[in-house]
Amino acid sequence: MTPGALPLLLTLLMALLLAGCQMQPPEPPDEDKAAIDRMLVLIDERLDVAPLVAQSKWNSGEPIEAPEREAQILDQVAEDAEAAGVDDAFARRFFDKQFEASKQVQRRLHHQWLQEGRSTFADPPDLAEEVRPVLDRLTPQLIEALADMQRIAEVEGAGRYLEQRAVELIQDDFDGEPRDVAIAPLRERFAP
Repeated sequence: MTPGALPLLLTLLMALLLAGCQMQPPEPPDEDKAAIDRMLVLIDERLDVAPLVAQSKWNSGEPIEAPEREAQILDQVAEDAEAAGVDDAFARRFFDKQFEASKQVQRRLHHQWLQEGRSTFADPPDLAEEVRPVLDRLTPQLIEALADMQRIAEVEGAGRYLEQRAVELIQDDFDGEPRDVAIAPLRERFAP
């Protein structure tokens, strides 16, 4: 190695290291990461209720689709969202997608049970007494989290963080499609 080669090699190595540091995508502040994580955990909790709804409807024979009930809930959500400073159209879209993600899980379970020739469940959860109270508890928490999501939407790196953490924090038992449906309104709103 020639005497001038070592400083040149060190300079090139330092330039490569600095370039690597600068190429890291920006991350949102820790406070915003925590808010995104909270939203994703709430979505996961809501999706966890879908199998219980599926069991109840399997036994009762009620249809998975409940458009009138969903419309009533969406009207109340829009009202509550507006009172919380959340864009009501954003809240409606978000909750509509939560309904759709839940119904995807329910439809898949019903299909699976039909293929298995499953009989009724011995002790299915009661929709009115056991399931809806959980959803009623989650709804205001999700609206509150939507207010944070509106604020965070333009934060650089928030969209990437959302995508990364959604896979880790939302554990649907299928191919990820219910998860993707559930986070679609956030994905659309967030900057990459």
